[in-house]
Amino acid sequence: MTAPETESYEVEHRETVAGTGDLRVRLYTLAAGQEVPWHYHSHITDTFFCLEGTLSIETRTPADHRVLSVGESCAVPPNTAHRVTGHRGERVRFLIVQGVGTYDFCPIG
Repeated sequence: MTAPETESYEVEHRETVAGTGDLRVRLYTLAAGQEVPWHYHSHITDTFFCLEGTLSIETRTPADHRVLSVGESCAVPPNTAHRVTGHRGERVRFLIVQGVGTYDFCPIG
């Protein structure tokens, strides 16, 4: 395990598949209505891969809204506030590659 589990939000499933000091790969399942709330990372890029359902990724500065279908991916660079949900509040499963750098989770109120 590369970093302590600092996220306090509830998800259906969260599993670290692989990790080193500066990179980790995780699987997430968000049940209907769940979200990864607004946050940013100081040093790492989040690269999302949609595995099941439709994934919605919103960012601030720049303001953007990406909707990923199964097989699609997108990256959110460091210091970019973002929020992740199932599109239209639906259940979604995705893989995320986080790195390269020191992991942190900086929530935005």
